[in-house]
Amino acid sequence: MSIRFDGRVAIVTGAGNGLGRCHALGLAERGAKVVVNDLGGDRDGSGASSDAAKAVVAEIEAMGGEAIANGADVTNYAQVEAMVKEAKDKWGRVDILVNNAGVLRDKSFSKVELEDFDFVLGVHLDGAVNCTKAVWPLMRDQNYGRIVMTTSSSGLYGNFGQTNYGAAKMGVIGLMNTLVLEGGKYGIRVNALSPCAATRMTEDLMPENLLDLLKPESVTPALLYLVGEEGPNRTIITAGAGTYARTIINETAGMWLPEDEQTPEKIAENWDTISDAKTQKEYTSGNDQTQNMLTKAAEGLNIKLQ
Repeated sequence: MSIRFDGRVAIVTGAGNGLGRCHALGLAERGAKVVVNDLGGDRDGSGASSDAAKAVVAEIEAMGGEAIANGADVTNYAQVEAMVKEAKDKWGRVDILVNNAGVLRDKSFSKVELEDFDFVLGVHLDGAVNCTKAVWPLMRDQNYGRIVMTTSSSGLYGNFGQTNYGAAKMGVIGLMNTLVLEGGKYGIRVNALSPCAATRMTEDLMPENLLDLLKPESVTPALLYLVGEEGPNRTIITAGAGTYARTIINETAGMWLPEDEQTPEKIAENWDTISDAKTQKEYTSGNDQTQNMLTKAAEGLNIKLQ
């Protein structure tokens, strides 16, 4: 099976450097027309320049592909709307959105300024919301869409000094989970990529001898799989150094306690059963959790669920 994107139009945010550049090139190489979006700021989000985006467009055109550069700030919804309109006016549709734009302002929680906390949340989470909101009507109308959020181990598991970044990166998972439910009947699939790569975002965080293993080029194949026509839905893929894995959020079956035993002491007494990993299950909506709780309560009380 060959995964191709001929006739598809993709928007990749933060595509002037690093992972975004690799994603844009990978999509174009397989036939997609690409909007190379990049504000052109520094790693912390300061400054702006269109040079990086234009350079990626030149690379795509040199390989015989089609692309346009766009400098929209993903935190500015009016600019994002204009970017989407430009893509539609030029190519008639938008099929793929890769929410990749990001910044870092790392400090321990006791030292981080709330302004920096909000700024990082704004770029990663609000930026993903803005771009997704802008393409959503198009994708609904054409009954087709592939959207990828960029999450991180910092959100899924935590990393010291990255409370702002981690909060944003877990936030996009919540966004993904609900968009999957709302977009399903319109042919829209929403997934998340958790990359580990050597880019200007990570160059100060890892030993130099390991950075050579973490090429952005080894992450992009996972992105291309996620946005393929037969790609998955509601899936988190981790990718780095040539290793690919799926992250799954599970919940144990739990244990029902009668009303007179619903105390913290009884929870402590039964904690091994409550937290038994052998009973873990992946839920696909919040209703699954509610159903599990009500089923257990009904069984314990010997009543029938209607």
